[in-house]
Amino acid sequence: MTAAAEWNFAGRLVERLGSHTCFIDAATGRTIGPEELPRLIAAYGTSLISAGLKAGDRVLIGCALSPSSALVYLGAIYAGLVAVPVDERALITSAPMLVEATGAKAVWSEAGLGGEGNYMPSVLCLEGDLASDIAEIMPPAVCAASDLAALMATSGSTGVPRFVMVSHGNLIANTEAIIRSQGLAADERAMLVLPVSYCFGASLVHTHLYQGGGVVFDRRFMFPDKVLQAIVQYGCTTFAGVPTVYNVLLRRSNIRRIPMPGLRRFLQAGGGLARERISEMRELFPLVRFYVMYGATEGTARISCMDPDRWHEKPGSVGQPLDNLTVSIADEQGNAVQAGQVGQLLVKGPSICSGYFNDLEETRRVFSGGWLRTSDLARRDEDGFLWIEGRTGAFLKIRGTRVSLAEVEARVTAIPGVYECGACAVNHPEAGEALVLLIVPDQGARLMTEEIRHRLPAHWTLDSIRLVSELPKTSAGKIARSALSLLGKELHGTA
Repeated sequence: MTAAAEWNFAGRLVERLGSHTCFIDAATGRTIGPEELPRLIAAYGTSLISAGLKAGDRVLIGCALSPSSALVYLGAIYAGLVAVPVDERALITSAPMLVEATGAKAVWSEAGLGGEGNYMPSVLCLEGDLASDIAEIMPPAVCAASDLAALMATSGSTGVPRFVMVSHGNLIANTEAIIRSQGLAADERAMLVLPVSYCFGASLVHTHLYQGGGVVFDRRFMFPDKVLQAIVQYGCTTFAGVPTVYNVLLRRSNIRRIPMPGLRRFLQAGGGLARERISEMRELFPLVRFYVMYGATEGTARISCMDPDRWHEKPGSVGQPLDNLTVSIADEQGNAVQAGQVGQLLVKGPSICSGYFNDLEETRRVFSGGWLRTSDLARRDEDGFLWIEGRTGAFLKIRGTRVSLAEVEARVTAIPGVYECGACAVNHPEAGEALVLLIVPDQGARLMTEEIRHRLPAHWTLDSIRLVSELPKTSAGKIARSALSLLGKELHGTA
């Protein structure tokens, strides 16, 4: 490895690419092979520098599920710039605000931003293929472990998100630990249906390329059978998804009738998937390892991983911390609690980021003494396995008793005929707060709201239950909490 690439994450990644390396666009069939991909990453980085950008400059990248988005992202890191991947739709609608929030010197969008340049006269607006006119490519920029590689938007944010400062050292440490936790080989090929602007999606690109493998990008998940067929067609070994993705596969696809003999692992993170759904996936694919994981943008990506061979012993656990991380469960005073007790989850280690960009107050609150205060409530059992019990603030108080919204959603989703559930709180004159449930039924299911009420604990005061066709979602496929809360307030007191 060259000295220049020692701490440059993308430089190190390029040197590790192998004969199985590729980017494939499943929608078009375009394939970038092992000879072309390393050159393109370097060429995209070279093009950004040639356009007048300097080391440390921030580049806003409108991410679609395409190889081009990933090439700009990796090329910016290769060139010593700070990649700022955001959802392509957010960039189109909010480019000036995002530029102001990040201090970006350039903006890239695959299709261009149209007239937005008129509103950002000091910002370089780029689009499309950046490598076509590059004859001589630069080596990777010299970077220190602490140098910023990316600003990652916190998932689930509304409006202008908070951006987490991710260093080259963070990326290397987290990527290598994930590879060890999943036993990734050099011939892996990931099916990517999550955007690179989401740390889970980005980590899939990082780990599979870093290990010498490839990535298939498929933006057709609204037609899930097409994605399943692409897994077979392109020989994918890894599939990753948030709970919504697995709910779609189990209830609205032909996953039971499409054999996928090359698949080695399912990865699940981004919130709790009902145990019944995990059991169903494991029964459908007994030879495919199902990894339940937990993570946070502030921890680069992954924090813990459940060994699939232990899941039957500890269903509901998110596993053990990655091997280079230390965790602690603390009470409200910051003191460690005993095994089995619930407290706030704190995490320390080389993949914990340094803070939020341009937000010193929130950085001081969340990052303290090297510890990340995750805002997640958790417990750790005698064997060191973690159990996420909810989020601080993601609770309601019913007659003085705290009830986790995550627990409510998991319990309701386990009811036969329920495809998805979103829960929120509204004020109640007697109970203090009560639940509003928005439920998406399985296709063909005839759910009666009274039946749902009877299946839930009597002390859960229900304001209303409404069957809906879909829940509001973020670009990463998670429930959009603020939009859900607004819907709940609209339904307050209705049947």
